[in-house]
Amino acid sequence: MSSREGHLVELVDDTGHVLGETTVAAAHQPPGRLHRAFSVLLVDPEGRILLQQRAAVKTRFPLRWANSCCGHPMPGQSLAEAANRRLAEELGIDPVDLTEVGVYVYYAEDPATGRVEFEYDHVLRADVPAGLSTRPDPDEVATLRWVDPHDLEADLDVDPRAYAPWLGGVVNRLLRPARPAADASRAVPYGAPVDEAPERSGDR
Repeated sequence: MSSREGHLVELVDDTGHVLGETTVAAAHQPPGRLHRAFSVLLVDPEGRILLQQRAAVKTRFPLRWANSCCGHPMPGQSLAEAANRRLAEELGIDPVDLTEVGVYVYYAEDPATGRVEFEYDHVLRADVPAGLSTRPDPDEVATLRWVDPHDLEADLDVDPRAYAPWLGGVVNRLLRPARPAADASRAVPYGAPVDEAPERSGDR
């Protein structure tokens, strides 16, 4: 188990209220436990977003294309601190200013690894300069590319299995910023935006 699999994450209810904590590894074992996460989208001056292809050694959805960076804040840690830590670790970039554009709650099972994603995902945007210098960690990132988010939405419909299952909802939040996070209160099925999917009963 990697060192991060032993890190603690916040368990939450479907309104984001903290219920407790567990390890990353435990949160992602079937049937999954809803926990706090974040997804970062870096946006260049042309409006393109940086995608990363997840490294082959990832325990969840390896080699799928995903948002610029994602992870889990430790209990009590701010989203900005946690996200900038992961941006440095995964992409080798300096701290950026982050804006939350919505929350996306989703559930997804990885058929390749048997792990489960069940996350209360804060979607964070950062505007970055043209020609942003990156130093991706090969244990985290296979490769990077800049894409137009509208083109990406179209390709997600054509070839969804090339992408991480949460990416569509994350990009939707970027293009159509949601109401405040406190109102994003429903857990939803695989791949469905929180305000467009039915309720379901019930760590990325």
